[in-house]
Amino acid sequence: MTQVTLSIIEVDGINVFYRSAGPSSAPVLLLLHGFPSSSFQFRNLIPLLAAKYRVFAPDLPGFGFTSVPDERKYVYTFDSLSNTVEKFLDALSIDKFALYIFDYGAPTAIRLALRSPTRITAIVTQNGNAYDDGFGAAFWKPLTAYWASSTKFSATSPEALALLPYFSFDKTEWQYTNGVPANLLHRVDPAAYNLDAALLTRPGQTEIQLSLFYYYGTNPPLYPQFHEYLRKSGVPVLAMWGANDAVFVKAGAEAFKRDVKDIVVKLVDTGHFALETHVEEFAKEIDAFLSKRIFSMKEHRS
Repeated sequence: MTQVTLSIIEVDGINVFYRSAGPSSAPVLLLLHGFPSSSFQFRNLIPLLAAKYRVFAPDLPGFGFTSVPDERKYVYTFDSLSNTVEKFLDALSIDKFALYIFDYGAPTAIRLALRSPTRITAIVTQNGNAYDDGFGAAFWKPLTAYWASSTKFSATSPEALALLPYFSFDKTEWQYTNGVPANLLHRVDPAAYNLDAALLTRPGQTEIQLSLFYYYGTNPPLYPQFHEYLRKSGVPVLAMWGANDAVFVKAGAEAFKRDVKDIVVKLVDTGHFALETHVEEFAKEIDAFLSKRIFSMKEHRS
């Protein structure tokens, strides 16, 4: 059985918790999680990929078991998240890496790509949005109203109060189960959404998550720059999507075809947290996709 190592490293004034596995000389795959999860969502995927890849999955600040000291006065924006991830990579001496992006991992990765385009060897996007096409209208309507408000992340504004149900247990469970076929619901581990829900109740979490909800509005304006990066860099992309996701709809996967030359799109009959129900299928497709591309690159030869 592949051993997954649990570690903490201090970077950017933050104690970053991360999971890692795989040979030290293997190509690096960086897994970036989303809201309201953590690297725990990759607990089953990491062992399946670690035989051929050096896999790293950090908990982003505000999530999981990464801890941010109060004196750090961390500002929870996507610029901040991407800066922390970049310093995490530098601290581990990771220069080249492939990306698995999901949910919040996508805007974090977009910023990494725009700052350091040559570091990224390939992108796997699993419901990691980069196009206006990908927004599920019903889910995002209250958030777009929040972005347009002048009160920003005041927890008492009408726009913020409308978002508080997004941090409830029921909404967290919904993100895991909505869109999952009835015959596959038994594969969704209740430990995952119970852990996420419990961590959302920690002191300060409402303010942290409202800040990130507000600053999510800074992401769509970056999409045109990212599309240009996709066109110019030639980076290969596997868009493997939970087709029934109501948060980031399947049109967001198809949209990558407009800008990516080396593109594979696969839609899977499941919801937002697709790894809960189809982890073996994802591992197989990711390995097939990366093996044809990364192992032929000189910079990854041991």
